[in-house]
Amino acid sequence: MTTAPTPELDLIWGVEAIAKVIGRTTRQTFHMLKTGTLPGKKVGERWVVQRSRLYEFFARDVG
Repeated sequence: MTTAPTPELDLIWGVEAIAKVIGRTTRQTFHMLKTGTLPGKKVGERWVVQRSRLYEFFARDVG
């Protein structure tokens, strides 16, 4: 039996890395994650986002 390959998740770990991708300060990014404005999850003590969900979020926001 063969299983279908799972798509590789392109995850961005940590508020600093996420902030760099979206062009915001660490403080702004943390606030956006904490309030649910950005599509992220807290895993342990770190925030993580999926790059494709960020692109969808900003594309939807602009259009």
